[in-house]
Amino acid sequence: MSRFRVLFKSTAVRLSALYILLFALCAATLVFYVTAMSERLLTGQIRDAVQQEVNQVKRAYDIGGLNLLLRTMERRARQPGANLYVIAGPSGDILAGNVASVQPGVLGQAGWTELPFIYERYTDASNDPERQHLAIANIFILDNGLRILIGRDLGEPERFRVLVRQALMLALAIMGLGALVIWFGIGRNALKRIDRMTAASRKIMAGDLSQRLPVGGSGDEFDRMSASLNAMLGRIEKLNEGLRQVSDNIAHDLKTPLTRLRNKAADALDNADSEGRRTALEGIIGESDQLIRTFNALLMISRVEAGSVAAEMTGVDLSSIVADTAELYEPVAEEVGLALTADIEPDVEVQGNRELIGQALFNLIDNALKYATGCNGEQTIKFKLARTHDAVTLAVADHGPGIPAHQRADVVKRFFRLDESRSKPGTGLGLSLVEAVMELHGGRLELSHTDPESPDAKGLTVTMIFPMQKQ
Repeated sequence: MSRFRVLFKSTAVRLSALYILLFALCAATLVFYVTAMSERLLTGQIRDAVQQEVNQVKRAYDIGGLNLLLRTMERRARQPGANLYVIAGPSGDILAGNVASVQPGVLGQAGWTELPFIYERYTDASNDPERQHLAIANIFILDNGLRILIGRDLGEPERFRVLVRQALMLALAIMGLGALVIWFGIGRNALKRIDRMTAASRKIMAGDLSQRLPVGGSGDEFDRMSASLNAMLGRIEKLNEGLRQVSDNIAHDLKTPLTRLRNKAADALDNADSEGRRTALEGIIGESDQLIRTFNALLMISRVEAGSVAAEMTGVDLSSIVADTAELYEPVAEEVGLALTADIEPDVEVQGNRELIGQALFNLIDNALKYATGCNGEQTIKFKLARTHDAVTLAVADHGPGIPAHQRADVVKRFFRLDESRSKPGTGLGLSLVEAVMELHGGRLELSHTDPESPDAKGLTVTMIFPMQKQ
């Protein structure tokens, strides 16, 4: 019983019940309308037929007088399915005809009877409960005072009306029963799907963010809602995983600089020499600056992942950004013995945030300068900006040690650093910020070898792929 209560509380069942109620009202209205119109149509046809009989009888009277009128009425009265024929005196007494009696007062006035009247047939048995019948008639009075009644029994239209009503009611009953079965089936199906969604939601609320709402594959509103919520859950799971990694990495990677900071502060406190104390304090400031840069990068990544800068998207001339960046860092690259080249397609625009794109490009150049310096082989950093049929690609390639293919998915995680990179200065947040920027712009980040055909497959090419701006 409780399941039925839940079933009748569901929106789908309530809407179905409302539909059935409206359908029943419309169907009942249709039944009465059809039967009334059918009865009116048959009554009109009967009136036309009776009027034709009246006209023919009057014509016979005009031609042959009373004798021809009597013969005409007698002949027509004997035919199968004949109309009602009555000849009555001036006082209303029936003199001849195929009717035993009529309702009192019917023969008292000429013209059409205003309402159907009751009459009895000669063939009706005295104990027949249905010996009385309804009819309509047209009455006219002859010059000698005789009253002529020509009418038609209403049993046929009444039977037709009852038959039509019964047929419609039967059809509506079958349709109503089918609607109830369908309604119950739809309600049960909707309730089962909601129960499955509820069960998955409870597991998610219990902390299992890997759970997803079921998708049946029908493409209906439940599937569309489940797909949207699953996408949201995937995003939440990724953010929570990132938060967990950040917490773990902060505890692991920031412990060392904080320890150094503490030791240098202790050295400064114990050092009586002013010059030594100054050196210790400068080291503390340097360590503090590095910590500030780390937290600034974390805040920037969080801001980008939260989408708080999405409203600042405008049309950005990517060609000018890359050209300005190459011009700015070319002297820096020369100082460390590297050549910086740029292959820039002109007038390339994307929809984005100029500040974030510039920051991402700076991180890529900083990594290239950091890891390519002092390596054997080609001492070049290359920029390449180009359009494809559906995207804009911006690649930064170096000939440093590169990143193994099995670790490329890890290097975009916060604070992740390769073992051979831990001797280099940095926080492990550069590529994390670049990936966050690309996700915000609806693009993606790809890492590959710069020289894949070389024996050691050295070098790293980082490609930022932006979606093509809609015209």
